[in-house]
Amino acid sequence: EAFGGLLRAIDNFKGQPTTKAALKLMALLFPRPGELRQAQWVEFDLEKAIWTIPAERMKMRREHRVPLPRQAVKVLEDLHPYTGHAELVFPGLQSPRRPISENTMNIALRRLGYSQDEATSHGFRATASSLLNESGKWSPDAIERALAHQEKDAVRRAYARAEHWQERVAMNQWWADYLDQLR
Repeated sequence: EAFGGLLRAIDNFKGQPTTKAALKLMALLFPRPGELRQAQWVEFDLEKAIWTIPAERMKMRREHRVPLPRQAVKVLEDLHPYTGHAELVFPGLQSPRRPISENTMNIALRRLGYSQDEATSHGFRATASSLLNESGKWSPDAIERALAHQEKDAVRRAYARAEHWQERVAMNQWWADYLDQLR
């Protein structure tokens, strides 16, 4: 119920369209905030519905592919007229060559009335992990891979390299549809 309220508040956000889109994508795709705010348009294949985050921007320095649900593709299509002419999806107001500040999304959440204890941009990851696991519909391995977490067990990490792609495609669409229900 509370998360649905946050999603409705984001839908009604009156600030920059780029900030609103970033918050929507944080909820839909649950990346690390830095991965999203530094995203470049060339990383998105909207026809194939895939976001490919380059290794150099990933915490574990491994390229990460994110399946895009219909709702995320729509957010990006709606954002394209604002920033599609630039390299960055979320350019800062001062310079189109620099991304929005690391504080932009958190400040927007404060403007929406959510305290630091109630909502942060990074908190979308914990919410997605918790609710996806609690749903019982998805394998923990697929959820961990979606979060781009590295296996802690060295032997398992050496051998378990599966992306769980098909499950993640289905899971991300289910998640986006579930957010629509919560909203």
